[in-house]
Formats: sequence, structure tokens, C-alpha cells
Amino acid sequence: MSPRLSLRPTRFGLGFLLLVVLTLIGCVNYGLSLGYGLTFLLSGVWIMTAAPLNRVARGLVLHLDAPSHVSAGHSAPFQVRAQTSGPAGLLSVQLRSEAGDMTCVTLRVPPGETARTLLEMPVRARGLLTLASVQVAVLDPLGLWELRGPMEVSGPVTVFPAPESGAPPPLRHGAGAGEGQRRQPGREDFSGLRPYAAGDSPRQISWRHAARTGQLLTRETDAPLGVVRHLAWTDTAGETEARLSRLAAWIETLRTEGTPFSLELPGVHLPSGSGEAHVRAAQTALARHTPLPQPPEVARSSLKPARPDGVALRATLLALGVALLPLVLRVPVWASVLTFALLTYAAVRTRRALPPAPAWLLGLLAGLGGVALNAQYGTLLGRDGGTAILAMLVALKSLETRTPRDGRLLVLLGLFITATHFFHDQGPLTALHSLLSVAALLSAAALWVAPLPKALSLRPALRLLGLAAPVAVTLFVLFPRPDGPLWTLPLQGPAQTGLANQITAGEFSALAQDDRVAFRADFQGEVPSPENRYWRGPVFEAYDGVSWTQVRVPGPPPSLEPTGPVWIYSLTLEPNGSPWLLALDAPTRAPQGAVLTSAFQAATFRPSGTRRRYLLESRPARLGVSEHRERLSFDLILPEGQSPRARALAQGWQTLPPQRRIEAALNYLRRGGFTYTLSPPTLPEANRVDAFLFGSRTGFCEHYASSFAFLMRAAGLPARIVGGYLGGEINPDGGYMIVRQQDAHAWTEVWLPEQGWVRVDPTAVVAPARVNTNLSTALTQPQATTAAEPGPTAQLRLRLDAVQNRWNEWVVGYDSAQQRDLLTRAGLGDVGSVPYLVVLPLLLTLAFVPAFLLQRAQARPKDPAARSLHDLGARLGVPRAPGETVTAYLERAAARHPHLREQLGEVRAAYHTARYAAGDPAAALQDLRLAVRQVRPGRRPGSGNGSR
Repeated sequence: MSPRLSLRPTRFGLGFLLLVVLTLIGCVNYGLSLGYGLTFLLSGVWIMTAAPLNRVARGLVLHLDAPSHVSAGHSAPFQVRAQTSGPAGLLSVQLRSEAGDMTCVTLRVPPGETARTLLEMPVRARGLLTLASVQVAVLDPLGLWELRGPMEVSGPVTVFPAPESGAPPPLRHGAGAGEGQRRQPGREDFSGLRPYAAGDSPRQISWRHAARTGQLLTRETDAPLGVVRHLAWTDTAGETEARLSRLAAWIETLRTEGTPFSLELPGVHLPSGSGEAHVRAAQTALARHTPLPQPPEVARSSLKPARPDGVALRATLLALGVALLPLVLRVPVWASVLTFALLTYAAVRTRRALPPAPAWLLGLLAGLGGVALNAQYGTLLGRDGGTAILAMLVALKSLETRTPRDGRLLVLLGLFITATHFFHDQGPLTALHSLLSVAALLSAAALWVAPLPKALSLRPALRLLGLAAPVAVTLFVLFPRPDGPLWTLPLQGPAQTGLANQITAGEFSALAQDDRVAFRADFQGEVPSPENRYWRGPVFEAYDGVSWTQVRVPGPPPSLEPTGPVWIYSLTLEPNGSPWLLALDAPTRAPQGAVLTSAFQAATFRPSGTRRRYLLESRPARLGVSEHRERLSFDLILPEGQSPRARALAQGWQTLPPQRRIEAALNYLRRGGFTYTLSPPTLPEANRVDAFLFGSRTGFCEHYASSFAFLMRAAGLPARIVGGYLGGEINPDGGYMIVRQQDAHAWTEVWLPEQGWVRVDPTAVVAPARVNTNLSTALTQPQATTAAEPGPTAQLRLRLDAVQNRWNEWVVGYDSAQQRDLLTRAGLGDVGSVPYLVVLPLLLTLAFVPAFLLQRAQARPKDPAARSLHDLGARLGVPRAPGETVTAYLERAAARHPHLREQLGEVRAAYHTARYAAGDPAAALQDLRLAVRQVRPGRRPGSGNGSR
């Protein structure tokens, strides 16, 4: 029979959908562009798995064969037979008895074959075993969807009472009879022939008579009356079930001996007889003896949970290991060792039957791990602490996995952990790892659905991901992206490489030894010259004699007067944990989600915890010509009593014009024998500027900027320090600029009347190469004007970085602004417009076409002859039923299309020739394909184009 089924997600499918929703919310809030891709890929998988189920169910034919009888205390074997004329599928059959017992089996149904399996239903009491329900479900390979529905319940199964163990022999009634006495049916002497009855032994059939007349007759025998045993209810004592069990034991004994017997029960009399039919009649009488016992209730506490499949669990643990692998680079060593040790123990335990870890030990490990990670990161709610504790909890969960539901939960947790890696990085390697991790986890999920295959194979999962890719790409491009977060929750983590909140001696020299990328800038037009590549970051105005720090000075915003060309560029900022946007000095327009401060800093509303892309606009300008007086007064403050020699030196310049004061300070640095180095001597906290200007005379950019700002303030000019980056390397493969951490720089701004804040870089006086070339050249050749050509290693590095930049541009940096620009250029308007609402469902529909074509191709049989008949059935709209012969099928098709009877006859002859004729079948198969093509259901004889 073909049950009527309805489509619905399974519990695992609902959990999978919840995971997709949660990851989508996280991607929207934190702007994880690569997370969008993973979320939409999983969404495509969730949809794609449901698509072929209807095709599988349409050709499904299912039979449930119940046993005729069973003994109490045993299991009733129900045989499941399934066939399908469509593609291969997974079938789940669940039986539930009225007593509350349940059994379930999942089997694979290959196309064109009959799949068979047994369902063992426990039987606890005699009487009638009645099925309360039979549920049939067609599952997808991952178990996300099911086509579920009820199947007609078969009749009750007779349950014989269990024979008593160690029962005494049956009682004998009366003495033995001699010849001539009354006789009873027995197995001794021939007494005649009678018509055959079901249950008669084949040895008793008169085969000679059957050969002569064609009628089955059974030889009857009899025996003296004394040989027949009489089993009576009155011969037993005790409870009803105990008496029936003893009678069942006596019947089994007499059946084994071949002794005829009669049975006497209250209200039931079974005459003497022998053979299997007689025994079954007696056992049935015992089974239906009233009152029938009530079956014992099945206590939930007594039901042991199904043990997880060892191969599926080990495959899941391996996939979890792949998903957790990037954490090794981020969490403490002890946390990595503990996490992977727990996963390894869980895998070994499935092979060697090791005892499960006690609950108190798991709780202790979770508590200690949480305390240690909280001490390491300061919180468990941040990015690093949260992912580390999640990984440890998942590893602990693997130790208590006892059911398939636990195994599927591990798969969902593994997918969630894969998504959390995008908080740290969204590069191509992370994308490749996430794809491998998802494929491994989905392959492990498939092993929890069906018993085969018994190995972790990535091919089906990769094929499914490939089919879901068009849906993922369509949603990635067109799914609406908000301009801001849904809520604000900082992604806390450890200190990251980048500019600090203050300047102290050695701060920038430490960054100069780090060649990692700080950001990339892609200019739309002309690239600024080296002397204009000052990337403005934090501005430091408060000085305590040791450190320079930022301060918020109240007052109206200062003026900004552009004086040069406009530079428009895309800035791809690497994660640095700070809110500053390193804009080319000076920024004139902040991107959406950022502001320009009164110190002309571009800053975002939240720190950069992930790689982000911004569109910025800068141009040379006069800054703060109309600056607020309170700020100018604040930028003249010097700590009392600090560096008296430097103060006295600068006070001697106060009578000079402002520009001459700057020149005097620069000349002092130019002619004072100062050198540029990454490893200057340590300066004392007291009189630090004096120790540098009149003592060591060697240092890095922060030494020169700090000392120069001190001299300017002492000379009566407002001054402050600007931190940021200087320079950048042009990548010839992409035409963009790479700025590394080693390009970090500090310079000074001095306020001059009628000019505003003027940039002065005292480091350029000591090492001009720092402005004209790069850091390495400035350290070795301070007066150089050009940098050396990059070697082969550097060129390869630039090519790889070009790939990274394109990835950042098209994937990581794809945001709401780029989406609006793309929709506008495509003529679709904005998100929500009528063209957008028309094109989006159209493209999503087209995205399913590859999957539809592949599933249609997979539904065709691999055998060429059978494939031709399959194509014929699709053309006629008459599919071939499972197990249907070719002749019967073509006769049925001819009855549906009588005008094609002759052509279908040619198809039958060609099929038999191709299938059974001797020799090479290639020509016969070609004839069969030609005969199938000649069958045209739309054309009838005489329906040509002739005139009437």
C-alpha cells in the first residue's frame, strides 16, 4: 500500500532551523559578512533536503506483514517490505502497541528493488497483540525533514501463553485399550482418506492419489482410545495464568512426541487430534481464554535509552575536532589540551566500553574550567572567553552522549561553534575551514539517520552544499542588510596589536617590529604622494611628564577649510579593538556609523572586533583656524618642575615669530647629532625630555614627537601629538595600498594664527627616509629617498595579499552600502521596491533549477533498458509500478492510450530483444531508444495536417 504522508520538519530539523535563525541574528548585529554566507548556505541545505521527499514518496509501496502468532515473553516479528519506483530513499517505520511498547526501524529503499527488514515488538502477556498505531516516515539523508503519516493497522496477533518451565508430564486418564476396543484419531493405523486441510503434514498427503486425480487428500490414521491424552482444566491448580502455562507446556510436550490429545477448558471442548493445525487450535484456545490478562504498564524509568551508534558517535567527535581546530591558535594551551583530551576519551570509550564519566566529575571540570577562563579573559561573556568555555562544555557534553538525540545535539553545537570563528577572522582560510567543518558535521549527522554507510564520507555532504550554493549566493547578495546593530554588546577580548590609548616611550617602537597588516586602502583616483600619506588616529593633548593621553575638551567644533584635491578611498580595517578609523589626514566626511571628533579624528560607535570596510573621503585642509580658546589654553599646559633645561631652551625662542620658533626647534634636532633607532636607552620618569634632548639623543618617533611638543608648549605655541600611521606599500597586483603595524607613527601638530593646526613631523628631520621610503630603509639609510625593489618572497606575499584584498572587497566588505549601490546599478532600486520584490523570488526559483535537474537525473535507473522504460513512463504520465513486469506495464499503458497500442508493442519487442537476445546488446538498445522516441502521446492516427 502507499500511505498518505504529510511533510514536516523533524525535531532535529527544527533545531537546525533555530540554529540558522540565531546565527542570522548574530550576523546582522555584528556585521559578519562571511557569517551571512554560512547562514544562507545552511538555509539552502535545510530547504534542499526537503525537495526530493515527495518524489520518493510518490513511488513508494509499503507492506507490513504481521506474524500469525507468538508466545508471551518473546518478540513478535513484523516484516516490512518496501519498494519504490522513484529515487532511493530512507524509510522509517514505527510501531506502537496498545500496551505502550514501541519499536522503530530505518531502512534504505533502493530504486527497483525490494527492501526487507524485521521489527521486533515485545510481547508481555497472552491474548491479542493489537497495534495502536503504525507511523511511516520518508526521511531525507540528514534527518531534517520527514513525510510522516499513519498506515492501516493490521489485525491482532494471537499471543500464546508461555509454556511453564520444568512442568511435570501430562496426566494419564484411564487404562490402555486393546484391539477391538473403541479408537480415536491417532498416528498408528491407516483408517481412510479425507480432503486436505490447512496445517496437515506433507507426509500425510496421498501424493499418488493427487497425481492421478489432481486433488489433495490426506491419509487418516487412528489409534486405540487409551493412547490419546486428555488435557483438562481440572488437572491444574493455582492462578489462571499459571494453569494456562502448564497446559501450554503439556501441549508442547505432546506435540513433540506426536501424541494425539484433547483439551477441556471451561466452556471450551477441543476433540482429540494431532498435527500442527490441532496444536495451533489448542494454543489459540489457551490464548483466548477469558478473562484476558491486562498487560503490564511500561514504566518510563525501565526503558533504557537507545545506545548511540559507535561509528556515528566517533564520526561526530571527529567532525567536532575539525570544528574546534582554530581555537588552538586562540585559547590557552591548557584549555586546548583539555578540550581535545575529552573528545579523544569520548571516542576511545565507544570502542573499549570504558565506563562513562560520573556527573560530579563533569560538573567539577566545568566549574574549574570556567573559573580559569574567567581569570584568563576577565569575563566569560566576551568573544574569546565565551568561545573558549563553549568549546569546553561541548567536549564535556560528548562524554555524556547516550542517545541519538545527544549525537544530533553535538552536531548542532559544532555548527554553532563554526559560526563563532567569524568573530575572529573572515579570511579565505577561515571560509575554507568552515566549509570543511560543515561538510564533516553534516556527514556525521547523516550517520545518525540510517545504519549505512558505516563510514564518514564527505562526498554526499559536499554535493548537498554545492546544490545549496546558488541559494546561498542569491540570499547573500539580495538579503536586506541593516545599517547598524540590533543591540550593542562589545566583543571583549585580549589586547590586540594596534595604537594604544596613550603614548609612552617604547610604544611605537614595539609596533615597528610587527609586520602584520593594519589596514588596506583602495583609492578611486590618484594615490596621494608619500609626504601626504599620514593616516590620522588618536590625538593626545594631556601630558603629565611621562605619558600623553587623550582628553575631551568642551567647546564648539573647530573649523575645517579644504585646500587640496579630494581623495576617495575604501578602507579595510583589520580587527584592532579600538574605535578609530585611520583616515588620511584630514578626513572631511565620515562614513555611516562613524563621526568626526573636535580633534578631527574619525571614530566608529563601537570598537573594531572584526575586519570592516569603510568608504572615506579626505583632502588637504586648514584645521582649526577658528579653534576654541579653552583648547588652545589646554594645549599650552606643561607639568611644573619637569625638564627645566628643555623649558629654558624653548623660552629663549618666545620672542621669535611662531614659524621661526618651529624652525629653531627643528634645527636643534637637525644639528644636534640625533639618531633614529628601535632600541633607545631607557629614559627616567623625572625630567624625561631633558634626558632625551641633552643626554641619549637617540630614539623612535614617539621620543621626537613628545620632545618637540614639549618645546613648542614651552615656546608659547599650543601643541599636541597625533598618533597614526605613515606611508604604505602599493601592491601592483591590486593597485591598492597596504599599511602595516610597523608603519605606526607619531607626529606633532602646532597651532599657528591664521593657519590653524599645522602638521610638523620632527622625525623627518632626523630620518627623512621615514617619510620618503619605509621603516626598514629609514633604520639602515636614514637619508635615503627611494626604497629597494621587493624580492621574490615579498612579491609572492603581495600576490597573496591581493587575493586577500579582493576577498575583503567582495565578501567581507559587502554591506548595506554596497548592496544599495549594486541594486541601483542593476536597476532594481532599493530594498523593498517593486522590482526588487519581483526579482528576488524569481532568482531564488532559478537557484533551485540545478538541484531539480540533478534529482531528476538521479531518479532515472542506471540500467539502459530500464532507463528507456522510465523515460517512456515520464512521457506517457504512466510510471511503472515497483515489481511490475514489462508486459503488464505496457498493457496498462496501452489501456490508458489505446491509439498507441501498436507502438507500445514495438517497444515491448525491442525491450525483450535488448534484454534477452544473444550477442552485443548495443544495437538492440539503440532500437529500444528509437522505439521509445516514436511513442508520441499527443499524436493520434490520422491527426495530420491534411484538409477536411
